[in-house]
Amino acid sequence: MKATDPVDAADAADVVAGVDVVALGESMVTFLPTRPGRLADVPSFDRAIGGAESNVACALAAAGHAVRWVSRAGTDGFGDHLVATVASYGVDVRHVERDPARPTGVYFRTAGDRATDAHEVAYYRAGSAASAMSARTVDLAAVRAGRVLHLSGITAALSGGCLDLLRELTAPATDRPVLSFDVNYRRGLWGSGEGPEVLLELARRADIVFVGEDEAEEAWGVTGGPGAVRALLPEPRVLVVKQGAAGAVAFVSGDGEGEGEGVGVGEGEGAGAVSWAPVAAGGAAVDRPAPARVPTPVREIPAASASASASAGTFEPAPVVDVVAPVGAGDAFAAGFLSGILRGLPLRRTLRLGHLFAAAALTASADLAPPPARDTADRLTVLDTGRWERLRLGPGWTEADPAEEEVRTP
Repeated sequence: MKATDPVDAADAADVVAGVDVVALGESMVTFLPTRPGRLADVPSFDRAIGGAESNVACALAAAGHAVRWVSRAGTDGFGDHLVATVASYGVDVRHVERDPARPTGVYFRTAGDRATDAHEVAYYRAGSAASAMSARTVDLAAVRAGRVLHLSGITAALSGGCLDLLRELTAPATDRPVLSFDVNYRRGLWGSGEGPEVLLELARRADIVFVGEDEAEEAWGVTGGPGAVRALLPEPRVLVVKQGAAGAVAFVSGDGEGEGEGVGVGEGEGAGAVSWAPVAAGGAAVDRPAPARVPTPVREIPAASASASASAGTFEPAPVVDVVAPVGAGDAFAAGFLSGILRGLPLRRTLRLGHLFAAAALTASADLAPPPARDTADRLTVLDTGRWERLRLGPGWTEADPAEEEVRTP
């Protein structure tokens, strides 16, 4: 299909049944420095790939789920490498459009923590093939074919066409899949000040939302902890507020907000898990009300409301991790949490699975790292509270076979 051709309705016949998750968004070829230092001083780089949505797709596929990635890439060699690498994880890439007129995005970064002032990232993504995503250049039937559709705020910042596409995909509809949205606020990607308002609009339309506590403060000026974030975002069925190395808080509306309840039913592993029709029935229709209007005075959240929301959240601490590189940890957490939902695990185990997937990324140098094997993860997610809080994970832990007695403690 040519880049300028509209998507033909007949392409819907190519949709594969039984897709658990569809992830849509840009991925780029990443160049990682072979030694620390400024970009001006690093003499050589190793090639990898990186992209929020493709990172989630690859981690979920490696964990045994049926996953599709929808995007656009150039017909250049970088595009060939990108698509082949994502496919090597077992991800369905047949709906990645190749554009002969636009390049595949690339970026370079230094070896330091991106949270420090010394960290450098050089993006070459303006005018990329993925930035031309729109309702006319992606197969909407393929995008909506999964039980869960995973999106991120990065896509909304790439172009007007990308933003329009996300607004169409997040619009209330009876046949919409369960919508997972990672806020992923990147101030540098937004050329104007509209980014925070747009991301709030999209988040309020989603069923599952991931956002960092510090991210919510930077984007929306929200302080006061996870409860204040929930007060701002009461609409999502599930809201996960990440608190960095400390852990994460999950809010689940309706039935199942207690500690031991599940947040979805997929493979039927979670005794007493809450039945969530679109996940349980493989994408069955569900009515969704129109999202509320975006509130403008973000900082004027009543303290009482924030406190009430906080009391309904479930906190799960993260294990201690010997960090190699922090890049990609948020994407990995989202993949682990979605895996837990698809498997119908109880909420605390679902949160722990997110932490373990994140730990796999944190202990690897590239953006993308294979998650722990399911049997390994399952043994660790059922540790008692004391053992879980003493858990320490370092480089190579996913390649070992850590029985309980082998878990390292400080």
